[in-house]
Amino acid sequence: MKTSVADIRKDYKQHSLNESDVAAEPFAQFEHWWQDAVNSEIDEVNAMTLATATKSGMPSARIVLLKGYDAQGFVFFTNYNSHKGQELADNPQAALVFFWKELERQIRIEGTVEKISAAESDEYFHSRPEGSRIGAWASPQSTVIPDRNVIEANVTKYASEFSGQNIPRPEHWGGYRVKPTVIEFWQGRSSRLHDRFRYTKTEQGWKVERLAP
Repeated sequence: MKTSVADIRKDYKQHSLNESDVAAEPFAQFEHWWQDAVNSEIDEVNAMTLATATKSGMPSARIVLLKGYDAQGFVFFTNYNSHKGQELADNPQAALVFFWKELERQIRIEGTVEKISAAESDEYFHSRPEGSRIGAWASPQSTVIPDRNVIEANVTKYASEFSGQNIPRPEHWGGYRVKPTVIEFWQGRSSRLHDRFRYTKTEQGWKVERLAP
């Protein structure tokens, strides 16, 4: 018998999140949950949803990979000319979502976005496998192409052009940092009575509040 979509559900029972559990500032709390997730051997633990929007507010979202974080924010890399890159140029605000179902946890992040320095982008670019570096040159990301032959021809072209060389980072490729103004930590609980704590950045520091589920 076909399962009704509306009947698909799961009761969350693994953990709780109380006032005594949360750190005074969100990056310490993120570090704690991040280490839990890494230690749980979650597949692609650094995968996160990135939501951007046009000037008029039309949103779009996709999965990207977290490549660094500290007290300044959360870093990912992409083609600056891509759809998300164009939206970030017009509207430098974004939201991130991590969902670690194995731990029944979600983290939501909202903030402003800036490009990281060229030196930081260079450092990460040169740490990537050669195929990924060639790919950054070969793909005119988000543009319409007639068929896959375009990409394969570009890969052949740039592999030949950079053969035996240290492949340089293309100017159209690099990193962004999401600088959070709001971070919410969500812990699944039974009967949909989840624990939620929101950190909001203020002039005095971070304000922590419990939200109703």
